Amino acid sequence: MKIIISGSSGLIGTALIDSLRPEGHSICRLVRSGSTAPADATSRLIRWEPPSGSIDLAALEGADTVVHLAGASIAGGRWTASRKEILRRSRVDSTRHLVSALAQLKNKPRVFVSASAIGYYGNRGDEILTEMSSPAADFLAQLCRDWEKEAAVAERESIRTVILRFGIVLAPQGGALHQMLIPFRLGVGGRLGKGRQWMSWISLRDVVLLIRHAIANENLRGTVNAVAPNPITNAEFTSILAGVLHRPALFPVPLFALRLALGEMAGALLASQRVIPGKLNALQYSFDHPELKTTLSSMLQ
Repeated sequence: MKIIISGSSGLIGTALIDSLRPEGHSICRLVRSGSTAPADATSRLIRWEPPSGSIDLAALEGADTVVHLAGASIAGGRWTASRKEILRRSRVDSTRHLVSALAQLKNKPRVFVSASAIGYYGNRGDEILTEMSSPAADFLAQLCRDWEKEAAVAERESIRTVILRFGIVLAPQGGALHQMLIPFRLGVGGRLGKGRQWMSWISLRDVVLLIRHAIANENLRGTVNAVAPNPITNAEFTSILAGVLHRPALFPVPLFALRLALGEMAGALLASQRVIPGKLNALQYSFDHPELKTTLSSMLQ
């Protein structure tokens, strides 16, 4: 298969390519002109400019699958007006331009898999959230709505489209877990505020397997909650992580300190999102890592 991947140098993109490479697929990586991404013997670089939509259409021809993972880091800085604009351009605009390019191809890809996030749901307390749940109205939720709207255009172009709403992706080499490990290993980790907020998570391995499932399974389309089937509160997460590392968890982070340090972005960090993978459960999809304790134990011990 010819598989085109944007965001290929990120945590998920790197793991996905590592999974696909041994199978002999033709992997093409969408990279910006200023990117320092190295070429290698098993993948081809296709230059594109996400803000303007400039892309080599000829290089896209013949693709069976497009996996769109590109987007500036949500946690890459305080959400100033300029930072919000970067977040929007890197997701909404890039998706619009990419889908527009795919629509112009003589031979369109069979499937388009696009990233989104459970930030779509906002802060919902103890409410159980499925793909049918309504969106919130805050910045992150609106960003996800607009992002998904652009991705969904591919379906109207007769390209089967799967939009994966990722929860917190757990991997020791990057993302949220990587940031947590240093304070917890030093014995100064702790819950965020009272720790009652729900955390919906998924292991990096399950993310890769789910993307591959989305590529292969013709019955999967539309929005899909990419989360493990067992969400957990922040207090429970903290206790389990500390236990796996054989460290105490005695130092809760005060809410005022988070808001002072992070500004509006603290709201996303503290949001309670009890998300379940409704569509995947209906398909009896099996996760490799359904339980947090065994997941962290396999990663960290």
